[in-house]
Amino acid sequence: MRKFWDNSGTSGASAPARELQPVGAGLKVGSVTISPGTVLAPMAGVTDTVFRRFIRNLGGCGLIMTEFTSADGVLRKKDQKAKRYLHFYEDEHPISAQLFGSNPQVMADAARMVEDLGFDLVDLNLGCPAKKVVKCNGGSGLLRDLPAIGKIFEAVRAAVTIPFTVKFRAGWSEQEIICVQLARMAEDCGLAAVALHARTREQGYSGCANWEWIAAVKDAVKIPVIGNGDVRTPEDACAMVTQTQCDAVMIGRMAPSNPWIFRQIEQYSTALRLGTDAFVRPVERSSTAAAEGGSSFDRSTTREAHDLVRAANASLWEAASAAEGLDPSSCHAQEPLFTDEGAMHSARASRGTRLYDEPTEEDRYQMIRTYFQMLIEEELPDAVGKMKQFASWFTHGVPGGAHLRKEIYESKSAPEILSRVEDFFEARLCGAGAPAREDHSTPLATIFPD
Repeated sequence: MRKFWDNSGTSGASAPARELQPVGAGLKVGSVTISPGTVLAPMAGVTDTVFRRFIRNLGGCGLIMTEFTSADGVLRKKDQKAKRYLHFYEDEHPISAQLFGSNPQVMADAARMVEDLGFDLVDLNLGCPAKKVVKCNGGSGLLRDLPAIGKIFEAVRAAVTIPFTVKFRAGWSEQEIICVQLARMAEDCGLAAVALHARTREQGYSGCANWEWIAAVKDAVKIPVIGNGDVRTPEDACAMVTQTQCDAVMIGRMAPSNPWIFRQIEQYSTALRLGTDAFVRPVERSSTAAAEGGSSFDRSTTREAHDLVRAANASLWEAASAAEGLDPSSCHAQEPLFTDEGAMHSARASRGTRLYDEPTEEDRYQMIRTYFQMLIEEELPDAVGKMKQFASWFTHGVPGGAHLRKEIYESKSAPEILSRVEDFFEARLCGAGAPAREDHSTPLATIFPD
């Protein structure tokens, strides 16, 4: 299955265009309503309470999840790190706690503690490929032992009343694909939903996610299926739903790079669902990306994928024009078959319309400032480290961002880092000496365990 950034295109004719389906407006996982159908993936070192609330406040994310947490650590009285992972606030609901471990009784006791803490759901991690987790038979290390997984399923399900879910990979390797068998076992054991990262343990985070595995799981079970893997844009999210019929989409590594992606998916899906001009958005001319022709999208896109986008956009423009009593041809010239998403996005910008918001430079400044202030207020012991870690993602594509990152890395305290950010953006927004534009092709510097 092709994605919107897949660069393995062929020289032949493209496949027939299909209309994209929107990401679902909501779903029920057991007794919990998740709306819209998007989920923030659990990521070690990333999805702490500050980042979760930050994403929640930006809008568009239906479910947030904790960092994956050791069940053994939860039960150890002196393990403050594990307990910090499970700290959350009331405005984070609905929220799921993800646990990993291999002992059924320990997992059951930890899940019971999670329920007592007030979490809405508890999730089992069978996806983390990290060696230190796998060697303890945790995470994806259990994928070679389905009977052991079954015992954990039964023990945890019997221990809690809140919905119990599992996130897993397709198998240990291409020769050991067990995703359908595992999903059926989860359903038989009473789990409320499954989430599939459509890669194997051997792949890690390399190569492409195989969305056909998500489709196979969706065909095999009646409980909700959440798709995960290689969703980088709102178009990708809708393409995953179109191609797999999954009930929700989980976003991982893209969230720190583009925290707006959940809101953008919701806006894009609403536009596809309603198809009216009310959801064709004016371009913010102050936006760095729009004004300078930049894009947050990957620039290696297939012809087939653009046919899908063109089909969806054309139907929206025709509906919008009809609503205004106008001739569609006078409002919307036929789009060329672009060779990259940046060109298509730039063309939309030149028309002065688009289907979801892109952040302006001022938006990005307020976002970085807000997140850093939240870190300081939370008094996390690693606040300075997190500020430096996130600086490379949050300043991605900002002209002069390399200079700002250097200043942040050289800073010694959280208030000093915040001051550097404020000075940099206030000077830019006041028009003082804007540095040269940065290359937008820099990838994320860090890969997270899921």
